[in-house]
Amino acid sequence: MSRDPRPDVPPQGPLPSEASSETPSDAAFTWHSESAVPAPARLSPVNDRLSADTALKRVKRGEFLLYSGDFHNAKQLIGALSRRLPQPAKARSPLEAFRAERRARQLEHETLSRIVVSLDRDYRLGLARAPDTSLTCLQVWGAPTMDTTVVPLKQLLGMLGAAEWRRKGLAVPGLTGLLHPHYGVYLPTRTDYVELLLSLTEVKGKRVFDIGTGTGVLSFLLLQRGAASVQATDCDSRAVACSRENAVQLGLGKRFQVAEADLFPKGTADIVVCNPPWIPEPPKNRVDRAVFDEDSEFLKRFLEGLSASLAPGGVGLLLLSDLAVLLGLRPQGWLEAQFERCGLAVQWARSTPARHSKAKDKSDPLHMARSRESTTLYCLKPVSP
Repeated sequence: MSRDPRPDVPPQGPLPSEASSETPSDAAFTWHSESAVPAPARLSPVNDRLSADTALKRVKRGEFLLYSGDFHNAKQLIGALSRRLPQPAKARSPLEAFRAERRARQLEHETLSRIVVSLDRDYRLGLARAPDTSLTCLQVWGAPTMDTTVVPLKQLLGMLGAAEWRRKGLAVPGLTGLLHPHYGVYLPTRTDYVELLLSLTEVKGKRVFDIGTGTGVLSFLLLQRGAASVQATDCDSRAVACSRENAVQLGLGKRFQVAEADLFPKGTADIVVCNPPWIPEPPKNRVDRAVFDEDSEFLKRFLEGLSASLAPGGVGLLLLSDLAVLLGLRPQGWLEAQFERCGLAVQWARSTPARHSKAKDKSDPLHMARSRESTTLYCLKPVSP
């Protein structure tokens, strides 16, 4: 059995980057990162003898530590480093707590991303007791282009966890069949907004646009309830591949089309549905884009273009959490002012309180806001001239 040499003692932005670089032995490698961290110019080999305290000092100096040795020891190192990072101080307001939490998560990401591992030409991880990583990496990155791939261990662990969701599938209320999410695509474990959509009564025979489809879950719910067709869009190629694959697995491929696009497809639809990112802050990595929408740009452009994408008598369906208002990131009445600015009227609105785990977790730094969060389904129509 391998021994963990790290005593557990008290503590002490951007889009994906892929590039070639050089290891200390001048061997080229492909670098994968979900954030804008550039490829390391140099990798410092380390092994199971590295203590967490020493590792923290070295990564603070800017080193990238290339781990070799035991896989489970490497995971323990990641955990030990995380516990040594400073925790946010007690905040006086939800907004202050949100800012402190984001800073803490960014520091954690920057620190842990400097513990990296190397994969071979078949995406195999050369650590003792390592799981099979080949299929997971192939699904996320496609075929390798070089003999060596280097990736932050924390990211690889996330990919392996997501692969289990993809393999097992996810049951969604109201959906017949399992959803198989891909890595990097928002996982619909929060079902509040899904259940709101199930309250719709006039779906049969409708042509639907699904903007920012993600896994495609909203499209599939509407198709199974009788929608004639769905044209979906997403700006992330991984979401496009995920939704297309799920449509086929659910037997909906003939009525579902998806394209990589910023917002609306061409033409008009009877129903245009959108569950946009709900936090108006800059995303710090590719995965963040499902939740963070800087200055609400996506949401504003959706509302501005909605009327032109609606067929006569058509409606827009907007699903949105009010967490941004509760955190102080948007003022009360902001959304209603946007509806008016874009010539849209609310035909009806239905809300439900948040029931996800963080809304009930009193230890969560944002519990004050999350415990009062609600999600609303707005039915929007153009204002008659």
